[in-house]
Amino acid sequence: MQKSKHKKLIILTLGIFTPLAFTPSKVNASSFAAEIFCTMRDGGNDHESSWDAAYSYIKKQKGGFFKVSPKNAAAQITETVIREREKFKYCVQYLDNLHPNRKLIRDLKKEEERIEQEEKEKKERRQKLERELEETNEDYSEEVIDRYSY
Repeated sequence: MQKSKHKKLIILTLGIFTPLAFTPSKVNASSFAAEIFCTMRDGGNDHESSWDAAYSYIKKQKGGFFKVSPKNAAAQITETVIREREKFKYCVQYLDNLHPNRKLIRDLKKEEERIEQEEKEKKERRQKLERELEETNEDYSEEVIDRYSY
């Protein structure tokens, strides 16, 4: 009885740790993802398709319950390109697309919110004017007055 429990424990432990030993490390995954991104960009592909290919590779290599965020994946690719500068010297010019201008994005979002607020205020003013017009029309009678009848 003791031996079967011990064997089950060993098999369970091997089952858990064996896949971890054979999965590529984060450095290898990010290195190959950087290679994918840079090669595609250097080959004339646009940013979106190159980014999608590299990001999907990082996600696939990570596996498990927790996924890699796009921001984290971009940081991994950037770190790899900087760390291996000689290998990826042609790719440095493409790194700015991985980290969009956050201030610009915030400003665009504020502008959209401002426009939505203005539209909402216009709609409210229009409704208010329509209600006032209806109230004013109710004050006048529907009776027609002929100005020539005395």
